[in-house]
Order: sequence, then structure tokens, then C-alpha cells
Amino acid sequence: MPTPDPELCAALAADLRASGFRSDALREAWGEAADDAIGRGLRRPAERALGERTDALATLGRQLALGVPQPVDAVDDALPRLGARGLAGLGLAKVDRDLVVPLALVRPQSFADGSGDGEWWIASDLDEAALGDALPADHVVGAGGASLTLAGLQLPTPARRVLDLGTGCGIQALRARRDGDAVVATDVSRRALRYADLNALLNDVEGIGTRHGSLFEPVAGETFDRIVSNPPFVITPRADGVPAYEYRDAGLMGDALVEAVVTGVGTHLEPGGVAQLLGNWESREGHDGLDRVREWVESSPVPLDAWVVEREQLNPIEYAELWIRDGGTRPGTPRHAEMLEAWLDDFADRGVTAVGLGYVLLRRADGGPTLSRYERLPQPLGTQSALGTGLAAALAAHDRLTTMDDDALADAVLTVARDVTEARHHMPGTPEPSVIELRQGGGFARTVTADPSLAALVGACDGELAVGQLTVAIAALLDVDAAELRESLLPQVRRLLIDGFLAFADDAPSA
Repeated sequence: MPTPDPELCAALAADLRASGFRSDALREAWGEAADDAIGRGLRRPAERALGERTDALATLGRQLALGVPQPVDAVDDALPRLGARGLAGLGLAKVDRDLVVPLALVRPQSFADGSGDGEWWIASDLDEAALGDALPADHVVGAGGASLTLAGLQLPTPARRVLDLGTGCGIQALRARRDGDAVVATDVSRRALRYADLNALLNDVEGIGTRHGSLFEPVAGETFDRIVSNPPFVITPRADGVPAYEYRDAGLMGDALVEAVVTGVGTHLEPGGVAQLLGNWESREGHDGLDRVREWVESSPVPLDAWVVEREQLNPIEYAELWIRDGGTRPGTPRHAEMLEAWLDDFADRGVTAVGLGYVLLRRADGGPTLSRYERLPQPLGTQSALGTGLAAALAAHDRLTTMDDDALADAVLTVARDVTEARHHMPGTPEPSVIELRQGGGFARTVTADPSLAALVGACDGELAVGQLTVAIAALLDVDAAELRESLLPQVRRLLIDGFLAFADDAPSA
């Protein structure tokens, strides 16, 4: 169990800083291919690349990032302020005669948001590669792909109080504190809360308070400007022999945990407050998963704006294989076959045909909902650090557009986003394009098919002329009725503003 001692954490942080224990330095030390292999649970390539190196970075890379025991003398040299005994005092290792045996991992994690680039050190339990076995039920996971995505999705706008629901190792709380004045981080796992406290100390981040309890129990009667959650959303059969991991399983049937968060979060939001979470939802025979999420939102006791994005959809076999393997049980073993059978039986009982994985953004709309968007976006994302910025801009554009009729929009002056490009596809030998595409480089990396009039309008949005003026000019160029063209283009312009292809000239960043 980690022990979040302030003095020891300060000593460890100073030693890590002095040794250059950073993600880019480690990646350079063992190479890009080995670094990528660590993410797939393979540590041996990184060990091989370090070879016989005995410098501080190599020693700490083995000890803290890979979970490989190191000699006491080497650790003392690499951590001159903390030493091997201090590392043991933090509960991150134990000293066994001449070896320092890891009990946890500490890995550097780079990030970027609206405030700039940075790096955290994130402590968590030993992974499958370090354990050499399946994970224990109380495992506390580090910074994985899902948690980094949610960190990137967080809105980079000021907030007074933020709730991190199901904090785990605390990475969402660290990210939320960059824009929030104070963060409350909750979890059902006391072990996870220890890690969250330790990581806040290790990164010298104040203003994060941890509380123990399930769902909204620790904050009963309280409201927040922002709520973020990477909840234990994994759909796991409640069957004998199937482990329930605290970091991913809530002990409920099917997707009931995500339903509980969606239906309950509104009462803990201030008016205009935003909740952002990851989730899984089931499609059942004749009942699409996104439609079920919509019903959850509509059953909230307070009105909610909703923007739900399904990033991936897996069939029951694919979903079961994903999470059985995530827990460290390998395909081809009798244990894997037993667990797969349990998962498929569980899905069959509810008539599950697919499981969606995605993001949910909810906003308390006391004046009545104005945003109801449910979509599937399976394409690769753009720059992850731009996701939150893009979402904030989309919400601002949506809110502005709700106050604008078509005449006001026609009077607006717009600019094209910097990451938008245009692609034209021609049939061989034809001068006119058969398809025109507007492509977004950042955010959700959307592609929009445009006709010549829309492409011309977007191309002409340079912050000089109003939309209505451009429409009249394009109508004359194409020899079409200006009023009809305006009626056709304005709804598309609204969508392009919300999706980030266009921006109001008075909101656009200066060059």
C-alpha cells in the first residue's frame, strides 16, 4: 500500500528531476520500438536496450518504469536524497537484502492542454509484465489510453469546484486542477486514493482533496462547476470465477453503472456546469445503444444538454476478449475459455448484440436543453491535446448560434480554421471534381462532403466579408437564385461552426 508522505515525495521528486527522469529521455534511452512495446505489456526490449548502463536514468528506468529489481547501491546512487529506504517508506518498493524489489511503478507522462505542455510522474500498481501474472482484483492502473483521452477531452476553461468521480491513480484530478480552483477526488478503493494523494504530492499539486465512497455518496448535497469521470464502466458478468477489478468493474449488471452516472450527475452540477465521462453502453435486440443513452439523459431529474460520441462498437466476442486479456488472462488457456463462456452467457441473457465505447458530455441546462447530439465517429482522432479546446469552442459556438436567426448569421463574418484542408476528386479526363471534401486535421478529424457552393463559401471565409455577402457573390458566379442558395447554405454553416471548420472572426485566434 502506498504511503503518501509529503517529505519523502518531495525528495523523490527532486531526485527524479535531477536524473532527467522524463518520458522523452526514457524513450530515447531504449528506443521508440521498445517504448511502444511497453504499452503492449512487453518490457524485455527496453531492458535489452539499456544493456549494462548504470547511470541514474537507466537504474530508475528499470526500477520505476519497468518494475525490475535493482541493487540497493545503484538505487541509492540514483536517488541520493530519498535512497532505497525512502522508496520503501513510500510503499513503492521493499528492500530484500541487496535488492530493491518494486512494489509499484512510477512513470513519467507528458501532456499538453490549453495552458501548454507539461509532464507528470504517475505512480500505480505493478502491471502484468512486472507481475508476470494476472492482475489482482484491487489493482490500481496507471495512465492508460482511455485516461489520457479523457484528460485531453477535459474543457480548458476555468472552474471553481471540480469533482473527479472514480479518480483511480488521480490523473484526471491532476488535469482538472490545471483549470479548477479546487478538486474533490472520490473512489471506492482506498488503495487508489492513496495513489491519488501520493501523485498529487509527487507533482507538487495542491488543492486536491480525496474522499472514499461509491458514486455520488461522498458528495451528497454538493454541486460542482465541472465533473469528470473515467468510471468503472466495463461490462463484466456477475459469475463465479470471473474477477471483478476495482478499477474497471462496478459490480452492477450490464451498463447500469454508466446509466447511474448519466442519470444522477445533473443534480450535482451547478447551472451551466459540465460533466465529461467515458462509458460503454449495450445495444440490445431492436434497441440501439445510443438511443438507450438518449433515454438515460432524458430521464435525468434536471434538464441536460447532451453530446455523446460513440468511438467504437464491438460485438460480444470482441468485447469479452478485450477485457479478459486486459486482466492478464491469455487466450488459449482453459481459464480464458471459461471466462469467455461466462461473458457470452451474460450478453445472451440480455440480448446484447453490440457494445459501444465512447464519450459523454452533459451540461445542466436549467433554461431547457438546446443541444442533443448523438453520433458515431470511428475515424482516428486529430491532435489529442486539442480535443478539449475544440469541445469548448464547439459549445461556445453552439450557444452563440442559439441566439442568432438566419439574418444575424448572414451578417456574421467568419474565418476558416487553420487545420482545415480541401481535397477534390476528379474522374479521369473530367475538368470538374466529382467529390469535394473538407477535412479537419485536429479535434475529431471530421470529413465533410461539400458541393461547389459550400466549398466556395468556406474558401472565401477570410474574415473580410459577411456570410450573406459571400452568398450573393457565389450565387451570381454559379448563376443560381441567391435566396435559395442562402436557404441551403446557412444550416450547413451552422454545423461547420459547431464542428470547428469555421469560426466567428471576432472569436478566431490571431495569427
